[in-house]
Amino acid sequence: MSTHPFDLTGKLAVVTGAKRGLGRAMAEALAAAGADIIGVSATLESEGSQVAQAVESHGRKFSARTVDFSDRDAVGALGTELAAMERPVDILVNNAGTIERAPAAEHPDELWDHVLQVNLSSQFVLSRAIGRSMIERGAGGKIIFTASLLSFQGGINVPGYTAAKSGIAGLTKALSNEWAVHGINVNAIAPGYIATDNTEALRNDPKRSQAILDRIPAGRWGTAGDMAGAAVFLASPASDYVSGTVLSVDGGWLGR
Repeated sequence: MSTHPFDLTGKLAVVTGAKRGLGRAMAEALAAAGADIIGVSATLESEGSQVAQAVESHGRKFSARTVDFSDRDAVGALGTELAAMERPVDILVNNAGTIERAPAAEHPDELWDHVLQVNLSSQFVLSRAIGRSMIERGAGGKIIFTASLLSFQGGINVPGYTAAKSGIAGLTKALSNEWAVHGINVNAIAPGYIATDNTEALRNDPKRSQAILDRIPAGRWGTAGDMAGAAVFLASPASDYVSGTVLSVDGGWLGR
């Protein structure tokens, strides 16, 4: 067995929201470090997806699950399935998410409820199932959430998203407080302004896009690949004494 602190050989990682963007990049990064991957998404193809091809290009195994994270029962069933597998889950990356934009004074209940369910409640339901199995197994594990800059700030026209991502920061700390003693490291990555589907509206607004760029010390929008190092670090033995942390990967935004 390798003693390299970032080696994930023999590990099994579940990555939600794995079809594209940050999830796909993190799944590929974990595979490059040695992990086999179970990818989960609401529209993930059973075979031949781009994320499957990326994982398999590194000689690792990939299997797909199609789950709607707005359906709590479906997420609960996924958690039960994963917790009962003969091969245990070593790493859980809670990346599935959505965003709905509308001014707070006009923000419909259904948008609020949808975002909170996908971005917060379902994350807890899945983490509870996998975390329980990790505790029972007694071999520790890694749980990584995708937080946001809006875990620290208020944002504009995204009250549900901000509430959910603030909740993710708190949930990261709460689970860490209970599970670190069992050797389970619970942490989160807070991406900055990354060029993904979720930020397309901002990037297409010349004034907002320029204002954002002017605030980023690195002088550019991030890419999904910028998440790779943080994901591997938090999934690997290199982070065994890191717990309850929200790690920003933002080109220096929060330090500005």
